[in-house]
Amino acid sequence: MRSLKVNAGKGYEILIEKGILSSCSKYIKKVTVAKKVCIVSDSNVYPLYGDTVKSQLENEGFTVYSYVFPAGEESKTTATAISIVEFLAENGLTRNDLVVALGGGVTGDMAGFAASVYLRGIDFVQLPTSLLAQVDSSVGGKTAVDLPQGKNLCGAFHQPSLVLIDADTLVTLPERFFNDGMAEAIKMGCIKSRALFELIENQNGKERIEDIIYECVSLKAQVVERDEKEHGERALLNFGHTAGHAVEKLHAFKDITHGEAVGIGMVLISEAGEKNGLTEKGCAEKIKTVLKKYSLPLSDANSLSDIVSAMSADKKRTGTSIKFIFIKDIGEGYIKPVENEKIPSLFGI
Repeated sequence: MRSLKVNAGKGYEILIEKGILSSCSKYIKKVTVAKKVCIVSDSNVYPLYGDTVKSQLENEGFTVYSYVFPAGEESKTTATAISIVEFLAENGLTRNDLVVALGGGVTGDMAGFAASVYLRGIDFVQLPTSLLAQVDSSVGGKTAVDLPQGKNLCGAFHQPSLVLIDADTLVTLPERFFNDGMAEAIKMGCIKSRALFELIENQNGKERIEDIIYECVSLKAQVVERDEKEHGERALLNFGHTAGHAVEKLHAFKDITHGEAVGIGMVLISEAGEKNGLTEKGCAEKIKTVLKKYSLPLSDANSLSDIVSAMSADKKRTGTSIKFIFIKDIGEGYIKPVENEKIPSLFGI
């Protein structure tokens, strides 16, 4: 087993081990005094792992409830979040009780947000089952739901009490969603670690997946500890996300995965960086090559001008600018605000 400690919120452990889902309750028991637990999961994941997690928790003496929502980003709404909160209230969960997020990034974001607002905040545990959630979204305490105006615009920082990562769950993951998660791993290499980028570039990702997961969460944990509420360095983790979220919005959060959109965003911002002398020449091509290796798209059917227009709802926007994340070179990310009126020319429009 590999373990990491994140010194944010109350502090919590990340435990990484194949098969850990089948013994998750003994670790959960150590971090809570809860009597009641609510598993939040989706209609794809719960049939695979829900009974295993539920029976374990019951064997530890917890009273267990399950809230299962229709799988997909389309469910990541305020309406679903409020429905989860009402379910917690209907079943009498108290401030001492616990939410367990069993699933991918949508589940973790939404269950964590519901936990953050129910009774002004109760504890939750992350059991990420998708690669995207394992390498990125399950760590760091960002929770949110989408609004019609944009992605993740309604949310809160709410750190989990524990994160248990079981790479065996990736066996049931469709190839497209494995690749989706690799986009976030590639992002981490781009901004923080040339060695990680080269590992993904030169090795078989599936064969080295536990190493990749560990490196990603280790790097993210360090960033979160230094900047929990994203006042500075943590914004680096949004490399590719400003354009990526715009692409997702233009697709109405359908037909394209988060990782696919982020990959397109990384290409757009690295090409823009090169054209404007902000990024070393050749970085965009390296990123394209590794994205192709994992069958991730390099461009979108929407026009560049439409994508730039859709950036207007970005959370990193101020009254006069957007904080874009560029890379100087592979492994060296940095933040540069660009004034609103200069954004079209940045992208060559």
